[in-house]
Amino acid sequence: MNIGNVTVGREGSPVLCLAPMAGVSDLSFRSICRQHGADFTVTEMVSAKALYFRDHKTPMLCRLAEDEHPSAIQLFGREPNTMAWAAAELLSAKNPPDIIDINMGCPMPKITKNGEGSALMREPKLAAEIVAAVARAVAPVPVTVKIRSGWDDRTKNAAEFAKMLEQAGAAAITVHGRTREQLYAPPVDIGIIADVVRSVSIPVIGNGGIMCAADALFMLDATGCAGIAVARGAMGRPWIFEEIRAALEGREFAEPTVRERIEAAIRHLHAIYADKGERGVFEARGAVSHYIKGIRGAAQVRDAINRATSPDEMERILSSLIEEAECGDTHPAGD
Repeated sequence: MNIGNVTVGREGSPVLCLAPMAGVSDLSFRSICRQHGADFTVTEMVSAKALYFRDHKTPMLCRLAEDEHPSAIQLFGREPNTMAWAAAELLSAKNPPDIIDINMGCPMPKITKNGEGSALMREPKLAAEIVAAVARAVAPVPVTVKIRSGWDDRTKNAAEFAKMLEQAGAAAITVHGRTREQLYAPPVDIGIIADVVRSVSIPVIGNGGIMCAADALFMLDATGCAGIAVARGAMGRPWIFEEIRAALEGREFAEPTVRERIEAAIRHLHAIYADKGERGVFEARGAVSHYIKGIRGAAQVRDAINRATSPDEMERILSSLIEEAECGDTHPAGD
């Protein structure tokens, strides 16, 4: 798939993307997902205003690994000039992104109350001005946009909104098939994603509710989209990209054993700690908990992990699950 002048993924095959997730898709998690077959990764969303005012925490969100290409940094904001400045600033980095992505899909109240994220779907003229300003500022680097199906069920305007963004200079669109009002509640509107595919001539990436290979194949088949973006389905299961690729190629996929899941959690734990130091210990608690969901004894282990204060202690706690599984019942159970 070509996004402007950037080639993403394998020729003739749908692109498998890791969707941006605040507090989740950091440098270490993106690297892990790439190791498991993600073709393309996007950073956590970055405030254009925070960049402009030199917030000291923001550069941490903008870092890319040396081998993390092609990739995108996602910006959010509502002021065209500030967004354009921030996008250009990102390209001045030693290791700049290949693509600038604009968030017009975040449904969270702390974002939408400021007229940012999915609130921009209620202001199409301003949204187009933002895309045009950013596209001018970073050309020839492609600009993409993440949107939702609409603000609510009465205003599902994704198809016309996407067409307008294409005319403003967007090189690709990612569509989350839920409204802002839904947040993350079902159902995902596959039909609206298909409508967007038909309304534009640029690549469309489908997003929302992809928790397994069957979900991905259904979305691809039902919408005709050029690729899919996995979000929560990759949390604790970064191998979902390998699972989807195997299904696309008609191959069997062996679900990881309990040992393999725990070992993956431990690798993720140490990657976070190596990247973020002591602060990473606390962030790792949530990340590793997803890997052990459904394993017998996981509830008690989660409690112990939440009290742990070092990566070595957390590793010992996680390893106890392997010992328990290999000494007895290896089947997942409710936790």
